[in-house]
Amino acid sequence: MSETPEVAPKPPRTRRVLLNSGLLGAMFLMATSAIGPGFITQTTEFTARLGAAFAFAILVSVLVDIAVQLNIWRVIGVAETRAQDLANKVLPGAGYVLAALVVFGGIVFNVGNIAGTALGLDALAGIDMKLGGALSAAVAVALFVLRGAGVALDRILVALGVLMIGLTLYVTFVSQPPVGDALRHAVLPGRVTDDLFLATVTLIGGTVGGYITYAGAHRLVDNGLGGIRNVGAVTQTSIVGIIVTGVMRVLLFLAVLGVVTGGAAILDSPNAPAAAFAAAAGETGRRLFGLIMWAAAISSVIGASYTSVSFISTFSAGMARNRNWLVAAFIALCTVLFLGLGQAPATLLILAGALNGLILPVGLGIMLWVAARRRADLLHGYRYPAWLLGLGVLAWLVTVYIAANALGGIADLWQ
Repeated sequence: MSETPEVAPKPPRTRRVLLNSGLLGAMFLMATSAIGPGFITQTTEFTARLGAAFAFAILVSVLVDIAVQLNIWRVIGVAETRAQDLANKVLPGAGYVLAALVVFGGIVFNVGNIAGTALGLDALAGIDMKLGGALSAAVAVALFVLRGAGVALDRILVALGVLMIGLTLYVTFVSQPPVGDALRHAVLPGRVTDDLFLATVTLIGGTVGGYITYAGAHRLVDNGLGGIRNVGAVTQTSIVGIIVTGVMRVLLFLAVLGVVTGGAAILDSPNAPAAAFAAAAGETGRRLFGLIMWAAAISSVIGASYTSVSFISTFSAGMARNRNWLVAAFIALCTVLFLGLGQAPATLLILAGALNGLILPVGLGIMLWVAARRRADLLHGYRYPAWLLGLGVLAWLVTVYIAANALGGIADLWQ
């Protein structure tokens, strides 16, 4: 007599899922990883160039980001397996290549992130750049080597995210931007110029490129919140994470737009974001910029380091056991590079940015391949939604176009 097959329990309702600290930590790790020094600089400069029309680029980039992150989080979350291990299972060796690209990009961008913390402390309190970078790196290292680092990390990321949004909201209110004009241009941008297209491509690469794509999903797996039972939680968290990033982008855009429409010529300044905040709120604005820049940069240091190490820690039991110390060593290496160079090397930052454009379609393509094949050993028998797969393929085509442009950038770089 055959046994009655066990019926899998229904997934729990996820109405209040974001109250879970592990999910909040994963969401804010992804969001704050995207909101770094480059994020602030890009948003400021594109707003100054394009004015209200930049709203269209923000809207398009957020929609593409949602399509990418929905698929990345769904595949990694259901499989309960990190991206490099999934890649090695479907194409032996691909995971090592993906890990190498992510780690290289993470190192280069982390030098820029540490430079961002130094710039923030300089604007906030006049602290020497090298000392500010070293102190910030020490704070980041402490989060990973002290007892209870995991819980502290999630809470601090949430606090930093809320702090950045709150302070930027204040400056947005003070600058009095033309909100109605921005809303109109978001859906009716008029003529799509080369600058507007470039801005859209840059935003997409900057928010879901390189390590940023996997930051939240890997944290989700590490917190034990993956699996079919948590599909609703994974979906909701990934969308809200992108929306948090989008909200910060919109607030920063509106703050700068108010300054630009008021007649300030911030592009002539060597530090356009600081000039925009100073024009909006005087000396208080400049110091608020320093605090926002520091919060954005330190959270990106944490995100880049954590995610980069998560791509290599599964390759051996020893690295898995000592992952937090590996993260500390990663931060220390980037700090030494920053102190030796004095600033983020422009050429390497451009190269890393181009590599982000290459990593995105490779990693996303592998995740979509796992979803399309519906391998029971990887997705535990989960039936992947056809609509989500189709949405992912459309987003993948966009990322392929970004990669083609990135290749051109690499070629120009070495000429």
